[in-house]
Amino acid sequence: MRTLLIALMLPTAALAQAPAAPATPKPVCTTPEHQQFDFWVGKWDVVQTGQDQVVAQSLIESLYNGCGIRENWMPKNNRTGGSLNIWLPDEKVWKQTWIDSDGARADFVGGWTGKQMVLTGKWGGPLVRMTYTPNADGSVRQFGEQSTDEGKTWSPSFDFTYRRAK
Repeated sequence: MRTLLIALMLPTAALAQAPAAPATPKPVCTTPEHQQFDFWVGKWDVVQTGQDQVVAQSLIESLYNGCGIRENWMPKNNRTGGSLNIWLPDEKVWKQTWIDSDGARADFVGGWTGKQMVLTGKWGGPLVRMTYTPNADGSVRQFGEQSTDEGKTWSPSFDFTYRRAK
């Protein structure tokens, strides 16, 4: 009987000696800078600015406790792609890495101007500048420009408006 009692107590004693669960980590991505691109988060129908025909859908998600923003670009032509965006506090910049279904990759850096998010980087040969502007109606305009002379002059390359999907 004593052996049975000891055997029954062992699991309880072992549980009492089990290490405590680790503490929940303190949130690290809660600064105002980490939230500067949150206006882009959502499920969107994308049109050419000034037009009504949907050319793509895009799902923009805040991930990893607010430390990253992921874009899932789903155009009607099936040339899909996406980006991962992060605020880098040590460098005081936003960084975006884009990859797509054609195997292309591009890196952009930039930041919030107080009214817009502006990211610039090489995409293939030209320098590309993308400006994301939150509009009063809740939509977001993504305006792209390219430069073949290292940023001395710019020409429009795309102009999209993201409207909240219904």
